[in-house]
Amino acid sequence: MKKADWIIITLGSSFTYRLTGEAQQGGEIIGNAVANCHRAPASWFKKEMLETEAIIGLLTDCMQQLQEFNPRLRFIYTISPVRHIRDGVVANNRSKARLLEAVHYVVNNSPAAYYFPAYELVIDVLRDYRFYDIDLVHPNYSATRFVFEKFSETCINEPSRALMEEVQKIAIARKHRPFQPDTNAHRTFLETHFNKTRILQDAYPHLDFSGELAYFSQKT
Repeated sequence: MKKADWIIITLGSSFTYRLTGEAQQGGEIIGNAVANCHRAPASWFKKEMLETEAIIGLLTDCMQQLQEFNPRLRFIYTISPVRHIRDGVVANNRSKARLLEAVHYVVNNSPAAYYFPAYELVIDVLRDYRFYDIDLVHPNYSATRFVFEKFSETCINEPSRALMEEVQKIAIARKHRPFQPDTNAHRTFLETHFNKTRILQDAYPHLDFSGELAYFSQKT
C-alpha cells in the first residue's frame, strides 16, 4: 500500500454488529464493532444500522489515516449492487441509501475521492433478472463484464487497456486445448504465441508470463 496510487473501496451494507455481554466469555470487549462473526453464537452480537453521519465519519477518518501513510493515495468508491435479502427488501434499500448518501458526501468534499456507479449500472441500467445468477441476487457474468467494461472505459487509460487486450489474448491462447497436438498447425500456434508472449514479457518485465511461456514452449 505504500507504493499504491489508488484504492478501490466497495461498500455493501450500512449494518454493523457489536459485541454483547454474552461475548465476554470469549475475552472480547462489550460494544466493540466486529468485522466477522467467526461462527460465534448469534447472541454474542447486536445488529444495528449506522446513521449516514457515522458512515461519513468512518470513511473520512479511514482516508485521512491512509493518506498519512501514503500521501499519493486516491480513492474510488463503489456501492455493491448485491442485495442483502436476509435483511429484508425495505431494510436493504435503506441500508444502500445511507451508503450512497455518505459516499457522495465524501466524494464531494474530497479532491482525492471519486465515485464509480457500479450500483446504478446494475440496478438501473441493466434492470433485468437475466443479468442475475440463479439466486436472483448476485450479478452474473454478463452483468459483471458489462460493469468492468464501463470501468475500463472511464478509469483505465488507453495504453493500459491496449495492454489488457494483449494479455487477454495470451490468456485465451493458454487455455487452448488442441484436438490434434501433433500437427504442424499446432506447433506453429505454440511458436507464434510463444514469440508474442516473449515480446510482452520483455516490454513489461514486471508482469509474470512464466506459466504461459512454459506452455507455449512445450514440445509435441
